[in-house]
Amino acid sequence: MQGDNTILIIGASRGIGLGLVEHFSAQGWQVTATYRGSPVQNSAAHWLALDIADPASQQHFIEQLADQRFAAVIINAGVFGPAEQRIEKASDEELNQLFLTNSFAPVRLAQALLPNHVTQHGVVAFTSSQMASLTENPTAEMPLYAASKAALNMLVRGLVPMAEQSGVTLLSLHPGWVQTDMGGEKAPVTVAQSSSGLKSVIIAAAGRGGHHYLDYQGQALEW
Repeated sequence: MQGDNTILIIGASRGIGLGLVEHFSAQGWQVTATYRGSPVQNSAAHWLALDIADPASQQHFIEQLADQRFAAVIINAGVFGPAEQRIEKASDEELNQLFLTNSFAPVRLAQALLPNHVTQHGVVAFTSSQMASLTENPTAEMPLYAASKAALNMLVRGLVPMAEQSGVTLLSLHPGWVQTDMGGEKAPVTVAQSSSGLKSVIIAAAGRGGHHYLDYQGQALEW
């Protein structure tokens, strides 16, 4: 990414997303970031509203970008889903919203961004989870959430032909078990540690090509 320090961070109003805004901004990157709900009081980025699960909001967001292009795009928006992670306890509405937010909507947004808003040899990264892997999660911990992220990984893999046309690298990233609203206070990784590591992984991936499943320390994960 030499000579180009522009980045778009989707889902950045708190937690890991906000940590990424702060770390990239501290290194002099020009950051565009999105929020859902109340605007963020943070001058380190140019903030735009986006509800990733709302097609009309996505379309308006894309129109606001006009002819902007980014060396990196991070799609971090996501939800935990039903508090009860047993499929027989979850309603169809809860399941549909979980997979829409965590799987389908992020990839639809990436499809809209890739042709015109990502620079050649840029990076498009998605916040996934180690639990999305059949190998890394052999006991099916948090199965509904994990399934939505496994679906995300596969759908991202389907973007490879489109990304290859401009040499864009695709990343599925495990941020670690992080001290966020989702991860809880007992999580061993701080937001600062996770977001700093993810920043380094994303920068290092420029020009690599292909689709890679990595954790926040750059270690490869099994699918």
